[in-house]
Amino acid sequence: MHIHLLQHSPYRGPARIGDWLDSMGHSHTVFHMDQGELPPRLADGDALIVLDGPEDATSSPDWERRERKLIDQALDGRKPLLGIGYGARLIAEALGATVARGTYAETGWQRVEQAPESPFDLPEHFDAFMWHREVFALPEDALPLGGSQASPLQGFSWDGGRVVGLLCHLEATPESVTAMLDHLPRPDGDATSPHHQDREAMLADPRRFDRLAPLLDRLLSQWLRAVPAS
Repeated sequence: MHIHLLQHSPYRGPARIGDWLDSMGHSHTVFHMDQGELPPRLADGDALIVLDGPEDATSSPDWERRERKLIDQALDGRKPLLGIGYGARLIAEALGATVARGTYAETGWQRVEQAPESPFDLPEHFDAFMWHREVFALPEDALPLGGSQASPLQGFSWDGGRVVGLLCHLEATPESVTAMLDHLPRPDGDATSPHHQDREAMLADPRRFDRLAPLLDRLLSQWLRAVPAS
């Protein structure tokens, strides 16, 4: 398969997703929306991934309007669509769900508990990397992943798993987290949040990143298997 990825910042890239696609024999193209690149035509790829981006999208840059149109087309189509962070919020909003500022910012490693009705092939509980204040409600007809203490909904699956939105970051690596810490502002209210982690705690144990790799593998494999039969 050929996968299109939409990127919104040089410091919020595909991280481990690119390596996974290469290892599974999939090709991919990254479109740098923040640098003025036009989004791809949906027909030119087999699946679409919308990566994380700005926490506050109220400025409505030109690329956001184009991206929303592409997401609407993808939702109406039959190809797999995955959103992470900002991308998941755009998808949730396109499906009619509320997107709003959460009670607390959530950064660093936080425990996720799967919902009983979760369709995701993931452990009942696991630690995932977080970097957000904005959250979303569960879209109509979607199934929940589960939640953390600060964010009751960490993800959802829609249309039989063809469409997936993730608030948490299973793709995180030491390099991607270091880039965020070095170049991005913390989510609003992070310093006073009870769900805040400092830089040292985020990077202290490399094995945490290693444990994300099989979770990402399971999720992406399940997602791409959900392609409807033609």
